Amino acid sequence: MIDTLHPALLFILGAGLLWLLPLAGRRALILLVPAAAFVVITQLEPGSAWHYRMFGFDLALLRVDKLSKAFGYVFTINAFACFLFALHLKTRHEHSAALAYIGASLGAVFAGDLISLYLFWEVMAVTSTFLVLARNTERANGAAFRYVMVHIFGGLCLLAGILLQVQASGSVAFDGFDLRSLPTYLILLGFLVNAAAPPFSAWLSDAYPEATVTGGVIMTAYTTKTAVYTLIRGFAGWEILMVVGCVMAIYGIIYAILENDMRRILAYSIINQVGFMVCGIGIGTAMAISGVVAHAFCHIIYKALLWMSAGSVLYMTGKSKCTDLGGLYKTMPLTMIFGTIGALAISSFPGLSGYTSKPMIIEAGVHEGLYWVWLVLEIASAGVFLHAGIKFPYFVFFAKDNGLRPGEPPRHMLAAMALLAFFCLFLGVYPQPLYAVLPFEVDFHAYTFEHTLNQFQLLMFSALAFFLLLPLLKRTETISIDSDWFYRRGGRLFYGLADKALNGLNSWGDQLFIKRIPGLLARFFEEPGSNVQKHGLRLLAEAAGDESELRQQEERIEHRSRQGAYPVGTWVLLAVVFLTALAVLVIP
Repeated sequence: MIDTLHPALLFILGAGLLWLLPLAGRRALILLVPAAAFVVITQLEPGSAWHYRMFGFDLALLRVDKLSKAFGYVFTINAFACFLFALHLKTRHEHSAALAYIGASLGAVFAGDLISLYLFWEVMAVTSTFLVLARNTERANGAAFRYVMVHIFGGLCLLAGILLQVQASGSVAFDGFDLRSLPTYLILLGFLVNAAAPPFSAWLSDAYPEATVTGGVIMTAYTTKTAVYTLIRGFAGWEILMVVGCVMAIYGIIYAILENDMRRILAYSIINQVGFMVCGIGIGTAMAISGVVAHAFCHIIYKALLWMSAGSVLYMTGKSKCTDLGGLYKTMPLTMIFGTIGALAISSFPGLSGYTSKPMIIEAGVHEGLYWVWLVLEIASAGVFLHAGIKFPYFVFFAKDNGLRPGEPPRHMLAAMALLAFFCLFLGVYPQPLYAVLPFEVDFHAYTFEHTLNQFQLLMFSALAFFLLLPLLKRTETISIDSDWFYRRGGRLFYGLADKALNGLNSWGDQLFIKRIPGLLARFFEEPGSNVQKHGLRLLAEAAGDESELRQQEERIEHRSRQGAYPVGTWVLLAVVFLTALAVLVIP
C-alpha cells in the first residue's frame, strides 16, 4: 500500500491533526510527517494512481517518475530541516499553514493532469499567505495582501489557459506543450508569475522578508521551485525562457547589490538563482534539464541555510538591516560559519553543492553553441559571489561593529543549520547520489583541472571587485524601488479613478432611474387623462403665445378628473404596456 500512498496526504492530514495535539505531540508530529513522506517517496513506483473523475475527464492525483520524485525528495528533506528550525514555536496556526503549504506543493509536483495541478496551485497560494500574516505587523499585512493579489492574477491566467487548452485539445494532460498558442502562453504566464519572473517578481522580495523568521525559511523552497518543476514538465525547450532566465539572473543581482535589508538581499538572490533554472529549461537538452533539477535540489538546501542564518540573526537581535548589524562573529560564531557555508555554496565554490550543480546548466549552453547564454550566466555567477557570497556575510557578521552582542540561537536552530550545511558539503564532495535521482543520466565532471581553475579565477575576480568597490557598496539607509511600485501607487490611483468614475455613474443612475423617473411616472399615472390634456393645452398655449386662460382651463380639467370624467381602463392598459416594454429592455 505504501507504494501508492500520496506523500501530500501526510502533510495535509498532519495540518489537521496538529490542532488536536499538545505541544510535545505537535513537535513530534512536524518532524515525523516529512520523515515519513520521504520514506513514502522512496517506495513510490513509476506510474499513476489516485484516479478520479471530474468534469467528464479521468484525472490522477499521483503521477510518479524520476522528475517528480527528485523534487519530492528535496521538498521533504527541506521540510524536516525547516520544522527542526521552527521547533520553538508554540502556536498551532503557523505550523498548520506550513504543513498544508508543503503538502499542496507536493500535490502540485505529483499531479497527473492540469485540473489537479490547478487545485493544488491555488491551495499553495492561500496557505503560504498565512506565513506572512503570522508576523502580525502592519508591513506584513500589507505585503500579504499584495502577495495574494499577485497570485490571484497568476492563478486566473493559469485557469484561463487551462480552460482554453481543454476546449482546444479536449485533453487535460499535463505534458510538454508543443503548440504555441494563446492557451499555452496563458499557462506559461501563470507559471512565470510563481517563478518570480520580472516584471512579476516584486511579490517575492516584498512578502518573503516580511514573513516570520521561520515562515520566511519555509517559503524560500516551494512556490518558485514548484513553478520550476511545472516549467520543466510543460515548456522544456521553449527558447523564450532562455531570455527570461538571463533577465532574471541579472535582475536579481542588481537589486541584491542595491539592497540594505539582509533578508531582501537573499530574496533577490532567489530571483537570480531561479533565473539560471529557467534559462536551463529554455535550453531544453537532457544535460540542461538534469542541471536544472540538480541546481533546484541544491538551491533549496543552501538557500534555506542562508535564510536560517539570517533568521537566527533577526531572532536574536530583532534587526534585519545591514546598517544595523555587523561584528556578530564575536558572539554568533556558529551561525556565521553555517551562513558562510551557504554563501559559498550559492557561489559555486569548489567543494560545495553549488559547484556540482549550477555549472551543468552553463555547460549545456556551451554544448549547444549558445555563447551569449554562457556569457550572461558567467557574469551572473560572478555577481552571485559578489552579493550573496561576500556581501551578505561581510555586512552581517563583520564590517562595522554596531555593539550588538547576542548569543547563539537555540540549539534546535543550530542543529537545523548544521544538517543543511552537511548536505552542502556532502553534495559538493560526492554528488553521485544527487546525479542518480536526476531525470536523465548525467555525464558531467565538475572537478576537472580546467573547470576548477576557471571557477577560482571567476570567484577571486569577484572578491577583488568587491573589496576595491567597497566604498561604493557600503550600505546606507536606502529603499530600493522595484516594480511593485506600480501596483502600490498605481493601484491606489486606479481605485480612486474607479471610485469616482464608476460610483459617480452609479450615483447618477440612482438619482435618475431610481428616484426621479419613477417619481415622475408615479405622478403621471395618478391622473393620466388630465395630465395628458393639461400638457396638450400648455403646448397649444405656448404655440399661440396666449397663456391668459391656461390656468382656468387646467383647474376645469382637474375638477373633471376629481368627478371621474376620464376613463381608467385605457390608462391602466397603457401603464401595463409601458411596464412590459421596460421589463423587456432592462431585464436580460
